[in-house]
Amino acid sequence: MYMAPVEEIVFTLRHVAGLAPALADGAFAGLDEDVADAILHEAGRFASAGIAPLAETGDRQGARLDGDAVTLPDGWADLYRRWAAGGWNGLTAAQAHGGQGLPHMLGVATFEMWNSASMAFAIGPTLTMGAIEALEHHASDALKALYLPRLVSGEWMATMNLTEPQAGSDLAALRARAERAGDGSYRIFGQKIFITWGEHDAAENIAHLVLARLPDAPPGTRGISLFLVPKFLPDADGNPGRRNDLFCQSLEHKLGIHGSPTCVMIFGEKEGAVGYLVGEEHKGLACMFTMMNNARLLVGIQGVAIAEAATQKALAYAGERLQGRAPGASGEAMSPIRDHPDVRRMLLTMKALTQGARAIAYACAHAIDFSGRDIPDAAHWQERAALLTPIAKAFCTDTGVEVASLGVQVHGGMGYIEETGAARLLRDARIAPIYEGTNGIQAIDLVTRKLPLAGGAHIRGFIAELRAIAAQAGASGLDGLGGTAARLEAALADLSEAAEWLLAKQASKDMTAALSGATPFLRLSGLALTGCYLARGALAADAGQPGRVALCRFMAENLLSETAALKDRVVNGSESLSAAAFLLA
Repeated sequence: MYMAPVEEIVFTLRHVAGLAPALADGAFAGLDEDVADAILHEAGRFASAGIAPLAETGDRQGARLDGDAVTLPDGWADLYRRWAAGGWNGLTAAQAHGGQGLPHMLGVATFEMWNSASMAFAIGPTLTMGAIEALEHHASDALKALYLPRLVSGEWMATMNLTEPQAGSDLAALRARAERAGDGSYRIFGQKIFITWGEHDAAENIAHLVLARLPDAPPGTRGISLFLVPKFLPDADGNPGRRNDLFCQSLEHKLGIHGSPTCVMIFGEKEGAVGYLVGEEHKGLACMFTMMNNARLLVGIQGVAIAEAATQKALAYAGERLQGRAPGASGEAMSPIRDHPDVRRMLLTMKALTQGARAIAYACAHAIDFSGRDIPDAAHWQERAALLTPIAKAFCTDTGVEVASLGVQVHGGMGYIEETGAARLLRDARIAPIYEGTNGIQAIDLVTRKLPLAGGAHIRGFIAELRAIAAQAGASGLDGLGGTAARLEAALADLSEAAEWLLAKQASKDMTAALSGATPFLRLSGLALTGCYLARGALAADAGQPGRVALCRFMAENLLSETAALKDRVVNGSESLSAAAFLLA
């Protein structure tokens, strides 16, 4: 059974991601280490004792459709209401709307625990969090006053409606349409697919955020507007009134996250679903991206969460399963499989990648927190958040899949049997690199939009910060670090060379070459960050934590050499990729 790793989370927040100096500087009014620790420990208790015991029920039963009504797995609706009653939905929301106004770092840390306990459960509130942020930034005062207090409390939930059968990642192809009504509202018509928690019995109302086109909309993404379309139209007192003209047509049968209802939604089968404009007409994509950027980090933390749960499960099994005699074992008794070098390598790889991905996600949340403050270097933190978001989304979710797959391997044949739970984690993990912008799209975003920030100055400055960590490791005198400093310096040299090559290719308008190297560059970035953040943790650890030094060295000397191959793929792989394209025709 999953047990929230609260102490590890607290350490990473404080000493790797930057929470300790932020609290010391008074960056978050009313928050200190004791309060933060209490929040995280209570979240860990609820995740371990409240959510995790229902994860298997959710996977086995799945969400169920009867007519156009969707029922969550047994116990889930009550679980959600207990979770919302605990105030977790409003942890980072503005106090003006009933939230607690706490930093994103704490919110992301709690979402790691919710997702480790059950990713299918936690994805529902994830969309509500994103909708809250979109409405806070773009909605009218009237919409904010009516919807935000209820969304922040968790009394109501929200969804994001982008995808259509012919329009997946290419939103320019969407066909859902909107018509102006005489009272300032709109009527929405169309079909949306893959709508997470689009219909269910957990909340009194569901606020759907829907992208659609007006009749006079310009072509392409410039002609998309965003509308809030409630399941029930609020009455004069703000309570759910009559049912809007929308319904769930069907539920998708999925590889994983079975407890999460993934809906095909129909809007406007009769007179048209009543909707309300969010932001300005024809400028809805910018509003939706506010929601998506929030969701991308929270999807990244899903990867961390699955990796943590898979690592815990594999470690427990490897300590119990006896097989053969490990090298150096005494006597005739069989050894726990964790003592065999190959299994040991898998387990340490799982731990290193999980801790590195956690640090990346938390560092991204730290940058988001500081980018929203009224401080002289807010622009710097805005750029840092922009740079880290695609890495956090893509590298962390790839890590979730990789670690969950290793977890199945550690279990051997029993990992392929559903009753152990290892297979469920791998099935659940596989969606995260796909939704909220595929990881290929994240790589393109990183290379074409984020790498050139400030003419490339920001990435160069960031690499300089990381080199300072490598220098500290080299000067630390810690015997247990072995060759860590030299391996970090080599990885950062690979990162710098690949970044400069990509910037040069874009400057010369050779976008084929730049895009060909995007995915390997993103993984290169994630591995380099993992090495540096593990080193930062090792340098911050006290004498009673030798495991941090040992894990840092393992990562540097066993995993970090991949950066050289990734750099070579970035710089030299484009021509052969293009030359072989005819094989795909």
